[in-house]
Amino acid sequence: MFLTIPTIMTWSRIFAIPLIVGVFYLPESLTSQAEKNLIATVMFVFFAATDWLDGYLARKLNQTSAFGAFLDPVADKFLVCACVLVLVHLQRTDVFVALIIIGREIAISALREWMAQIGASKSVAVHMVGKLKTVVQMVAIPFLLFDGTLFGLINTHQWGVGLIWIAAVLTIWSMVYYLQKAIPEIRSKAR
Repeated sequence: MFLTIPTIMTWSRIFAIPLIVGVFYLPESLTSQAEKNLIATVMFVFFAATDWLDGYLARKLNQTSAFGAFLDPVADKFLVCACVLVLVHLQRTDVFVALIIIGREIAISALREWMAQIGASKSVAVHMVGKLKTVVQMVAIPFLLFDGTLFGLINTHQWGVGLIWIAAVLTIWSMVYYLQKAIPEIRSKAR
């Protein structure tokens, strides 16, 4: 099921990455920094919303598939990691935050792959802490991409910095949680 509506929506998150990154490379004569920020923010919010929508449609249209279940988290991780790297490049977030977020995604993806190989994938199934981490990231990133004042009230840079650090803490917490769940399986297979 490579080309169902939900899978196409998932693919769109991957194809969105060069578009979002490319916005910041548009010449200043074509668009201002504030316009670039707005365009990238709207694009990120739109494509991030497809994460919820593709899962909903897959269930509603009975188009769930093993491939879709594989591709969905990969697309999310690519989108988040690419945007975090853009934010580091724009000096809107700390390299340390990027290392935590990207390092965790690599480590947990590898852990899940290994746990699946030994038949213990249920012990590292998605948990509420991981979901909360994702929600906080998905709010922090557009705030930092926008990097301005929203509705004349909200300093998105300040809120984004606070939220991205909260996301980093949740990222570590979720990684520790998954590792704790995996350790008994790892120990039993090491014998």
